[in-house]
Amino acid sequence: MKFTGSLSKLNFWRGFYMIISRTPFRISFFGGGTDYPVWYNEHGGAVLATSINKYCYITLRYLPPFFDYKYRIVYSKHEMVKDISEIQHPSVRETLRFMNWDDRGVEIHHDADLPARTGLGSSSAFTVCLLNALYALKGKMVTKRQLALEAIHIEQDRIKENVGSQDQTTAAFGGFNKIEFGGEQHIQVQPITLNAEKLQLFQEHLLLFFTGFARIASEIAGEQIKKTPKKENELRRMSEMVDEAMSILNGNSSDLTDFGRLMHETWMIKRSLTTKITTPQIDKIYETALEAGALGGKLLGAGGGGFILFFVAPEDQPKVKEKLKELLYVPFKFENLGSQIIYYAPPDNF
Repeated sequence: MKFTGSLSKLNFWRGFYMIISRTPFRISFFGGGTDYPVWYNEHGGAVLATSINKYCYITLRYLPPFFDYKYRIVYSKHEMVKDISEIQHPSVRETLRFMNWDDRGVEIHHDADLPARTGLGSSSAFTVCLLNALYALKGKMVTKRQLALEAIHIEQDRIKENVGSQDQTTAAFGGFNKIEFGGEQHIQVQPITLNAEKLQLFQEHLLLFFTGFARIASEIAGEQIKKTPKKENELRRMSEMVDEAMSILNGNSSDLTDFGRLMHETWMIKRSLTTKITTPQIDKIYETALEAGALGGKLLGAGGGGFILFFVAPEDQPKVKEKLKELLYVPFKFENLGSQIIYYAPPDNF
């Protein structure tokens, strides 16, 4: 058997190294909009968010030396190129550049439990997931903080996306957290420490639906960023709600209705930040859910479409589900692990 190029037998077998990285999507309850650098570098920001048991997966290996290309990237498209500069996928291209990737070709396959551009932080989960996999392929272990900060840098500074900093942080760390932002390197992750019974009760009040509308989050976020200087009062209030929500959850009462009402308030503020956040169809969905018994809710992510979350007492959920039966209901649970390497097969395994 003849190989092209001058690879040694050792390097050939190194080509069969296999890594699978798994990174969770997220749901954000309060504080969205205060996690943009344009806001928190001056005022500080805070969000209340959780990762969920729906995931992004990256399968990664060195590319065997049989092909006339060096990079094969499989996602909704299929790219086979010879140079990093030719890669169309912005996160793959800029992450490889950030890593100062050597001359070894790689094969990258992406799979996900939920569709992209739907408000669950899928783009940032992809970047965190890819970073984690590339470090593992090089035989390096990195902290969750490093994953978060580097993913933020890649998306905000290299790709120039209009994204905040909560998605990368939640994807990397995992768990149900209060996350505080302030300055380029300041991220403080404070886990929400509820007992198992209270946490289960809280989760039982949440219903997640897919509206069916995908959107380009960066375009909507860009409009919101432009209007940030004129929305100082609204953003301060949204930041304050993070601690108010934590007080409700930490209270002695098992009655969580105030959390739902607070979600309604934050949605009313969020939809006022820019006209692109909501649509007549989304408003109709929201009003229908409230009429059926939901106490509050919010469209997840930047807005415009995707997933919508409602806070509904368990006894009222059958009616809400019936009224929204044309939408896809997506059951979920909180998760606590964040980005992980779930499969690591060194060459000796082949």
